[in-house]
Amino acid sequence: MESRSRSMHKLTAKICPFLFLFLAHAAHCFYLPGVAPEDFQKGDPLKVKVNKLTSIKTQLPYSYYSLPFCSPKKIVDSTENLGEVLRGDRIENSPYVFKMREPQMCTVLCHITLDAKTAKQFKEKIDDEYRVNMILDNLPLVVPIRRSDQDSSTVYQLGYHVGLKGQNSGSKEERYFIHNHLAFTVKYHRDPQTDSARIVGFEVKPYSIKHEYEGKWNEKSRLTTCDPRNKRAVVSSNNPQEVEAKKEIIFTYDVEYQESDVKWASRWDAYLLMNDDQIHWFSIVNSLMIVLFLSGMVAMIMLRTLYRDISRYNELETQEEAQEETGWKLVHGDVFRPPSNSDLLCVYVGTGVQFLGMVLVTMIFAVFGFLSPSNRGGLMTAMLLLWVFMGIFAGYASARLYKMFKGAEWKKLAFRTACMFPGIVFAIFFVLNAIIWGQKSSGAVPFGTMFALVLMWFGISVPLVFVGGYVGFKKPAIEDPVKTNKIPRQIPEQAWYMNPTFSILIGGILPFGAVFIELFFILTSIWLNQFYYIFGFLFLVFIILLITCAEITIVLCYFQLCSEDYLWWWRSYLTSGSSALYLFLYATFYFFTKLEITKLVSGLLYFGYMLIASYAFFVLTGTIGFYACFWFTRLIYSSVKID
Repeated sequence: MESRSRSMHKLTAKICPFLFLFLAHAAHCFYLPGVAPEDFQKGDPLKVKVNKLTSIKTQLPYSYYSLPFCSPKKIVDSTENLGEVLRGDRIENSPYVFKMREPQMCTVLCHITLDAKTAKQFKEKIDDEYRVNMILDNLPLVVPIRRSDQDSSTVYQLGYHVGLKGQNSGSKEERYFIHNHLAFTVKYHRDPQTDSARIVGFEVKPYSIKHEYEGKWNEKSRLTTCDPRNKRAVVSSNNPQEVEAKKEIIFTYDVEYQESDVKWASRWDAYLLMNDDQIHWFSIVNSLMIVLFLSGMVAMIMLRTLYRDISRYNELETQEEAQEETGWKLVHGDVFRPPSNSDLLCVYVGTGVQFLGMVLVTMIFAVFGFLSPSNRGGLMTAMLLLWVFMGIFAGYASARLYKMFKGAEWKKLAFRTACMFPGIVFAIFFVLNAIIWGQKSSGAVPFGTMFALVLMWFGISVPLVFVGGYVGFKKPAIEDPVKTNKIPRQIPEQAWYMNPTFSILIGGILPFGAVFIELFFILTSIWLNQFYYIFGFLFLVFIILLITCAEITIVLCYFQLCSEDYLWWWRSYLTSGSSALYLFLYATFYFFTKLEITKLVSGLLYFGYMLIASYAFFVLTGTIGFYACFWFTRLIYSSVKID
């Protein structure tokens, strides 16, 4: 046995590094395209589409044509998936005409004259630092910005600013200027055999220029500030176009084509380039240190303390000796007594199982590249669908626990499991959506989409929860390893550090500590409009979170039972679940230190969505802690001989 154990340890030692290296390699996530590549011959028309206007100051997206930009004769909406609609994407056609590998210089898009209303609209959007988002061949438009550090690398900003604020020379009054000239660069990878090309980059440099022309404006007027015949191009914003009522604005654009060595399958690499790998590795190492510390404590409890306790308890010969003993064995007759509000505990445990299944499957899909940024809205759509279909596991888990607590009304429980968490989230979401509607933002979810969400909830999720509940309730009840006394034992007075509130709050610190560095990058991607595509790192952190939640709950549960307090059911859930409180506090800290949100509506949206995220985190981590403690108590009490 000893030699077999030694060989198993050697095998584990060999396998573990390979597993870790595999996951670390997956941290960079290879790209599985969301669409098939499209080949373009010289002269083929390219469809340039416009998307929402976004601002990190307001967090309220607006459709492109909510501002009086140049528009085509007929505006056509692109078909959008559920995730895109929920993100506030509004993809429409544009008046820009591109032809593959045919450069254009100073093409006039349109001529408009501002009135007081349109000038005010432009000023408001410039004030709030709104960016224009566009799409070509499923690639988002980016503005290349060269960093001023030592390596002088290029970073990409999604979308270009509507305009900028500044002062005219010799004046202190602040003025508003619009970016009315766009110098596009389309990068392509050419196949030398067929001469066809694939688009691998879509960049822009925006300029503000007060265009001049001779005579009265008409469609045939030639600009003197930008003339393709004289090879006069716009290269600076020295004479910018001011935004004021009765001012005329001429919108123009250039298109340049650049051949690139980047292949189509790697075209997203520049967008997803990470310059902070070391921080993520630090996050992993930091989390692993926490896990190793907790694992050591659990190992000490399991191997030394528990082994010694169980051996001693099993060797006691007389009743008198048993009565002299103190510790966790004394509460064996009460430890499996059903808790107060056991129905509610079953509901939350079932919901946590549903959430865990959704997150785990989503994470696996993401690690293998199926939820790439090219598939806009894919991540949110996948999570919603998985949540709905995981309802069967929620019903099963809650019904199994409910039957163990001698419950009889499984249908009532299944309904509460199916409706409680989604109902609370939907209520908060509905209020936030009403606020967005009031701001006339494209981020407001349309009535049709809202109806589709309710239909998914009651048409698929609820029935599946009932199916899972039926199957779970038909199974034989889980039997307790020891009998429960009829009269509850009195719990002795506890030391201050074993106070439920104190130990619950302490228990949430380490799980939060394992994820808070990665949490910074997630919040940055959501609220600062950046890509998050390091799901390999996230998966590693998620696994560490699961282990940390389980281990901290087991350690604190053991100390609780040793002090003869047998009310562990709810405390095990709340111990690891309290990490959600720290998540919300960190989100508050992030709001005041990293974001520039000044509007009340935008602040309400931020805290509303972070409240939903924290609530979901509470359900997830609480369930992990509960099941770890459930397994632990059953294990130790089944190992002891009870007279």
